[in-house]
Amino acid sequence: MIPAAKSRAFSAWFAWDCERRIRRTFGRVYVQGLEVLARELSRRPVLVVSNHTSWWDPLVVLMLTARVLDADAFALMDAANLRQLPFFRKVGAFGVDRDDPRDGARAVRHAAWLLDRPGRLVWIFPQGRERPVTARPLGFLPGSAAVARLAPGASVVPIALRYELAGEPKPQLFVSCGAPLIEGGSRVSLAAAQERAVGRELDRIDAALAGDDLRAFDLLHQRAGGPADGLATALLVRWTRLSLPR
Repeated sequence: MIPAAKSRAFSAWFAWDCERRIRRTFGRVYVQGLEVLARELSRRPVLVVSNHTSWWDPLVVLMLTARVLDADAFALMDAANLRQLPFFRKVGAFGVDRDDPRDGARAVRHAAWLLDRPGRLVWIFPQGRERPVTARPLGFLPGSAAVARLAPGASVVPIALRYELAGEPKPQLFVSCGAPLIEGGSRVSLAAAQERAVGRELDRIDAALAGDDLRAFDLLHQRAGGPADGLATALLVRWTRLSLPR
């Protein structure tokens, strides 16, 4: 297992940079249920389980945990990826070799050990790798369930992430947080419960998009088009309108 080597100064700078990149890239950022997560963090440590669908996921995690929630956050990462991107250690990532069961057991114990106080958060992607957001079943591995069993004082919160191209030049980002899970049972049953909970949040995003009804979501960020964009569009409209048959 590769331990985190968290740096407060580097974390603050990198979280700011992640937020800047997200604001520059996404036209809108919609969130739902973050107040539930914030309330849980004020009371107890939190284990977040989430789908893993994009290169953007760790940047979104850092923006949410550091810039929005101000949590003392850590995240489990594949050791091979962490060796390629070692700077993630400085923002709280710790690495696990998923092909080594003993290393997996060490990572589970370490994650549970981190969940020792309110305000502390560990984020796990139980799918273990990026998968399409439409893939079903999600295919959760049992590691996050094992962490939940070893840290019974922690709250388990499911979160769904989705990136959507709509009728605008820039994509939209959706984050949906579910209610804390009532944990109990075997690792297999706990993993299944976590997977169902994240699936429900993905379905909630899908239903909102299908019905064109986003009232349940708060708009965390909206990027307005620049004046140059508007001027270019207006000129194109005027130029092409002249060619229309009368």
